[in-house]
Amino acid sequence: MPNAIVVGTQWGDEGKAKVIDYLALNSDIIIRYQGGSNAGHTVIVDGKKFVFHMVPSGIMYPDKLCIVSNGVVFDAEQFLREVDELTQSGIKTENRLFISDLAHLVLPYHKALDSANESNMGNGKIGTTGRGIGPSYADKASRCGIRVGDLLDWDTFTKKFSGNFDNKQKIIENVWGAAFRLNKDEIIECYRNFRTRLLPYITDTAFLIFTEYKKGKRLLFEGAQGTFLDIDHGTYPFVTSSNTLSGSACTGSGLGPSAIDHVIGIVKMYTTRVGNGPFPTELNCETGEFLRKSGGEFGATTGRPRRCGWFDAVLVRKAVQINGLTRLALTKLDVLNDLDEIKICTHYQIDGKMTDQYPSSLSQLEKAVPVYETLKGWKCSTSGCKSYKELPSEALAYIERVKELCYSVPVLIVSTGPDRNETLTVETI
Repeated sequence: MPNAIVVGTQWGDEGKAKVIDYLALNSDIIIRYQGGSNAGHTVIVDGKKFVFHMVPSGIMYPDKLCIVSNGVVFDAEQFLREVDELTQSGIKTENRLFISDLAHLVLPYHKALDSANESNMGNGKIGTTGRGIGPSYADKASRCGIRVGDLLDWDTFTKKFSGNFDNKQKIIENVWGAAFRLNKDEIIECYRNFRTRLLPYITDTAFLIFTEYKKGKRLLFEGAQGTFLDIDHGTYPFVTSSNTLSGSACTGSGLGPSAIDHVIGIVKMYTTRVGNGPFPTELNCETGEFLRKSGGEFGATTGRPRRCGWFDAVLVRKAVQINGLTRLALTKLDVLNDLDEIKICTHYQIDGKMTDQYPSSLSQLEKAVPVYETLKGWKCSTSGCKSYKELPSEALAYIERVKELCYSVPVLIVSTGPDRNETLTVETI
């Protein structure tokens, strides 16, 4: 497989992990390029479920290299927890899992700041996961962050940590009026132990990626969240704290854009969203509840129920535009199996005017009324289909209409169930 970026086209939770796991079979190196432990990437192999928040999904293949690159904010505790779970399952990580020395650390005071900030926002809450992601990226932008590479020199780490710790304590107590219950010495000792375990994984991953690229190794770039949680192009301020678009794969890994051959957009066959913010096709009715229960739409990171709605072609068209998508990977088709009819949002009506463009203005998006067309459901299982052409004619018509409405970007694969083997190849790249 050529070098490819995998990106979510909606508000995250599109099923990226399953697609990455599937595509990793024909890749050599899987690179996580942004986000933090707020990712919840679920892979099911032979009925066994693995949820990754820090480790790239491709780790399930024993012959692949996996990299947590510089664009990620790194939660050491979560990473080591996942390494332990993998080890207990007989999956080795030594000499094939690496962390960028330039990745910024998420530290306990970031999580305390995250919680204090969110709890004081009242009705304006963003709905963060509380994992300290935003405060860590804020420190990075403010040039006071601590990087994974700082752990290589223990004196450097403790000096930087102590100064930051005292500053964060003042902010939480004086600005937010919250109790600060963290103990500096205990955290330093904890990270002393983390350091011992992390040292074998830390390296200059940009150089590693470039070296392997020059050897002709096949690269697969794994993002977190989705297009419309991007801090620039998403539904700001109801977004994550990093750039989730395909373009951030290059800055987030240290490899130039000339190395990229394809951008694969993961498209859930309906729409979901976690947290606050506008959602034009949301269904607050029995159908929305059906999608939630049938699709298991509960956050892998937080367990929060996801908001559910019909497929929004206006949204995904915008994702095609700003990501430069060359292929679509369609997921969770099977969730729609039992519906009599299925609706697709083709346009919005805003202030009485029809538009097929996704608005940049949050106030305009909040006023958007979806314009639907209705297709007939197939009322039978798709999970037993072994090839794309075996799908029911109504399911094929639905897929073709979705494709047509999304600038006719070719479909790469269709997922008809959660397991690795419930994936239909439509074409190859």
